[in-house]
Amino acid sequence: MSYLKSVLFASILLFLVSGAGVYAQSYNLLIGTYTSGGKSEGIYVYDFNLKTGAFKHKSTAKGITNPSYLAISKSRKKVYSVSEAGKGKGGISAFNFDPVSGELTFINSVSSGGDGPCYVEVDDKDQYVFSGNYGGGTLGAIRVNADGSLNGEVQSIKHEGSSVNKDNQSKPHVHCTVLSPDNNYLMVADLGTDKVHTYRFSHTGSEPLSPSEPAYVSTKPGAGPRHLTFHPNGKFAYVVNELDGSVNAFGYHDGKLTSIQTITMLKPGFSGTIEGADIHCSPDGKFLYASNREISNEIVIYSIAKNGSLTFVGRQSTLGKAPRNFAIDPSGKFLLCANQNTDEIVLFKRNFKTGLLTDTGKRIAVGRPVCLKFVAGFDFHDK
Repeated sequence: MSYLKSVLFASILLFLVSGAGVYAQSYNLLIGTYTSGGKSEGIYVYDFNLKTGAFKHKSTAKGITNPSYLAISKSRKKVYSVSEAGKGKGGISAFNFDPVSGELTFINSVSSGGDGPCYVEVDDKDQYVFSGNYGGGTLGAIRVNADGSLNGEVQSIKHEGSSVNKDNQSKPHVHCTVLSPDNNYLMVADLGTDKVHTYRFSHTGSEPLSPSEPAYVSTKPGAGPRHLTFHPNGKFAYVVNELDGSVNAFGYHDGKLTSIQTITMLKPGFSGTIEGADIHCSPDGKFLYASNREISNEIVIYSIAKNGSLTFVGRQSTLGKAPRNFAIDPSGKFLLCANQNTDEIVLFKRNFKTGLLTDTGKRIAVGRPVCLKFVAGFDFHDK
């Protein structure tokens, strides 16, 4: 095949996979886990069929302590993982990834820029990795070398402050670092201070992050912002709050978040422990899903209006304990829920019209699953 034909073939394939809403049937499912005190050995890779929901184990990357959260490079050839290894010992690790075979090969590990790393993100140019450090209340910007390894030089930013919940908010707790759709801003949810910070991101200079203007928006005192996700159209952002079980809807434009609505995840008259966890939009942008752990162990479903506001649709038991993370496959057909404390991932089928979930009966048995990421499993061969 000539070079021109190869490039044309790759372009058509890319269009079919991403631009036209038609997807390759087989994807990799990467699973980050806790290895301490459980059955897990590391990062697991499964083949996942988007048409049937069938899955098959492909590989396991061992040797990293608690590789709980993962980020995938734009090239699909690198994977970055946190390592929650105790105070002063955590870090970020880099792996080579073969999207065809599913094999992960360790490259190196560096400091995350603070204690207790729990989140990792990589920019669209594969030049920087961003860490969120819960224990130390810091975030780190780590330069990526040309070979995908991590540079030891880290820009570390420490938050200050506290909030009203004395058990969980006596100091800052950075819980996520999410890049804006245009790759120009980093949104940072701080559970300890009830703030979502915004940093301007530049690929040039020794310090890629600088406070935006305004530097942050505040949530309700005691809410505890945990995870943030953007709507597929890039005009809205949604935050799940861990401590009061609420969801914030924001308008988004050029680094600025504007409050639209706050809505509860809780049943009327609910009393008990609350642990809001994860949040994602459906690929078509019509529905928002948020998980709540502890005694609820459910996913709450909202419809999304054209102005970004939310309306409660329903709730689905996760059929397990501690739904710390979940993921919707790229076609939008399945929602996979990682029940950390029952050592399995439950597969639900998603109704495109109503947004509601139905148990497929399928389960992926994995020790203490924490993070789920889908990665296309084909190879363009477009050199």
